Formats: sequence, structure tokens, C-alpha cells
Amino acid sequence: MAKVISTLFISADGVAEIDPDWHFPYFDENMGRAVTEDYGTADVLLIGRETYDSFAGAWPEREAAGGDDAGFAKQLGDVRKIVVSRQPLELSWRNSELIKGDLVEAVTALKADAGVKGVLIPGSISVVQQLLAAGLIDELRLLVHPVAARKGRRLFDDGDAPYHLKVLATEAFPTGVIRVIYTPAEAPAKVGYDDVKDQVPEGS
Repeated sequence: MAKVISTLFISADGVAEIDPDWHFPYFDENMGRAVTEDYGTADVLLIGRETYDSFAGAWPEREAAGGDDAGFAKQLGDVRKIVVSRQPLELSWRNSELIKGDLVEAVTALKADAGVKGVLIPGSISVVQQLLAAGLIDELRLLVHPVAARKGRRLFDDGDAPYHLKVLATEAFPTGVIRVIYTPAEAPAKVGYDDVKDQVPEGS
């Protein structure tokens, strides 16, 4: 079964709506390596309309320009891209298709498709939120920047129940960025103060 992986740049206070002013100062070769590893997990990109508009408005031109980032731009152009949009959308970028029907049903089918190696969701906060709620995200790969953005859309929206996560890997970069890879986990057993009071530091 194909894994569904979310990859996000995120601030220390949980903002996943990127502001270039706090993102790019921390982008270095370590973050570039992490991004390369994330994109290497998948042969399908699942992206929301805003992310598609941003990518399609920049990467084809970068590929054509033949600069330092042309190789990655070509990789993005070549990969299959499935776009989530409630509105009609003209898909000008090659290998792009509009999702058919319900998002949860479509992603469930992708996960079960033997011809799909993996599905990567870059950015696309609302898509990630819907799939988290549906239990369809296999990994959250977060690049946590050492900044409190204080404004912008957060990854975790308000809800009735917490999301419990298990840490699969962590890595600290010299810039202060922390890479954390989570997978959803079962809620721990219920514990109250009486269960942990023997762990409280003793007074001096």
C-alpha cells in the first residue's frame, strides 16, 4: 500500500503558511537534502489549488531558464500531479490532472493502487488537514524553523480530539531548523497526577 506523506515548512508556533521573510534565511544544503529525500518517496504529488497555482506559476519557467534549480524543476514537471480544487481549473503544467470525486475516496484509492509507490503532499494545508481528520496521512515531515511567525494559517486547526503522534526521526540543522518525522499513533493510556507524582522533583 502506498504511503501518503505530508511535507511542510513550519514555524515554531505552528504556522505552515510560508512567509519568505522567515523561511528563506534558514534554507541551506541540509534543508535541500531533506526536501530531496521527501520528494524521493513518491511518484505522485497531491496538491491543493493554491499550491498548484504557485508551483505552476514558477517551476516551468525555472526549468526553461536552465539555472541551478532547473533539474528539480524538471523533476516536478515530470512527476504525476493530482490537484485538489472545488472550482474548475485550467491545468497548464504537464502531467497535471484534477482530482475526480471526493478527496478521501480518491486518496484511499491511490493508497490501494499497486502502481503507485507513494503520494507526497507539499504544502497544501487544507488538504493535509482533511486527510489527517480522515486518518489517511502516514507521515508528517516537518521542517520546524526557529521563529514564531505569529500570523498565518496553522497546520493544526481547532477540533474535538487531539492528534497523537509518534516520532520516527529527528535531526537538528546548524541553522536551528529541526526536522521531525511523525507518524500517527494511538492515544496513550489515561494518566493523572496521582500516577506520576512519584516523578515530581523532590524539594531541596
